[in-house]
Amino acid sequence: MSLDSRAPRSTRPAGEERRAPGFTDNVGLIAGREITMRVRSKAFLISTGVLMLAVLASVVLGSIFGAQAETTKVAVVAGASAVVDGDESLDAVPAANEAEAEQLLRDGEVEAIVAPAASDPLGIVVIGLDSEPKSVVSALSVRPTVELLDPAAVDPTLAYLVAFGFGIVFFMSALTFGTTIAQSVVEEKQTRVVEILLSTVSARALLTGKVIGNSVLAFGQIIAIAVLAILGLIVTGQRVLLGGLGTSVVWFVVFFAIGFVMLAALFAATAAMVSRAEDIGSVTTPVTMLVMIPYFLVIFFNDNPTVLAIMSYVPFSAPVGMPMRIFLGDAAWWEPFVSLAILLATAALAVWVGERIYRNSLLKTGARVKLAEALQG
Repeated sequence: MSLDSRAPRSTRPAGEERRAPGFTDNVGLIAGREITMRVRSKAFLISTGVLMLAVLASVVLGSIFGAQAETTKVAVVAGASAVVDGDESLDAVPAANEAEAEQLLRDGEVEAIVAPAASDPLGIVVIGLDSEPKSVVSALSVRPTVELLDPAAVDPTLAYLVAFGFGIVFFMSALTFGTTIAQSVVEEKQTRVVEILLSTVSARALLTGKVIGNSVLAFGQIIAIAVLAILGLIVTGQRVLLGGLGTSVVWFVVFFAIGFVMLAALFAATAAMVSRAEDIGSVTTPVTMLVMIPYFLVIFFNDNPTVLAIMSYVPFSAPVGMPMRIFLGDAAWWEPFVSLAILLATAALAVWVGERIYRNSLLKTGARVKLAEALQG
């Protein structure tokens, strides 16, 4: 009996060799892992739901408070109709005499009575039930003609609400996902999972996958918020506001997508410099400030053209500064493109620096890695 010394027959087709996963494959796997983990997280789903409900509530409340006030019903006694006619805020209910008008007032069918009065300079008298009908008095008051030398293109209250909306969405989304990336980096480093990961993928692929995965989630959240806000404006009949807000929302989405990649790389890089979750706050504070400062600036200086112009060209505040200027009509057609080019260049530089810090700090445990050491390698 002889043994067959021939090599096992391979089932792989001739000429076909197993290909090792490339950089793109590794990035796709890591990004998919990040997305899957976040989508399955209850905290992420709850925070997203709360943010979207807040946006929907702001649209609905804006419709309620911005809607035109209902007309006020008044009983008009014969002889006083000429004063009320033509006033769109008053709904005149004819009354033959004051007795009939008084009955309408007591029955709650009208809020006041407008009757002729020979002794009054205006020739009328306004009669209320138990308090002064201020809305009627205000409607009938004689107002002087008012002219503005530099009329505001947008109502100041509306401008503040739009600024608050851009600021809070940028602040909440960037901070939430940025903190998530930082926690993920430190958790993998603290549990030494990163050592296993780096045995199969490069640090660049690991960082790129994390940034892309969380950027996709943040971008998707912003798109969902924008769509929800636009649908809310359409349903509530605020089409005039939608016409002025639509372009600025589109630019906000574009600027946010690029700005978040820049911030995500910095959050991951700074977090790699520490090995304990308790130290995350100390190293990510500078990046957190870059998220908070634009929020406060756009809230407090939304009516200051100079501050907004500066913000629109500073990369870390451009995602809120430039869309706000577009909404106000203060930006020329070419300015968003110049600002976007500056943001793209800064984002590329931030990703390069962040990747270097991340790669040089990821395997160093114990004490906090100094920035100079992380940059030099």
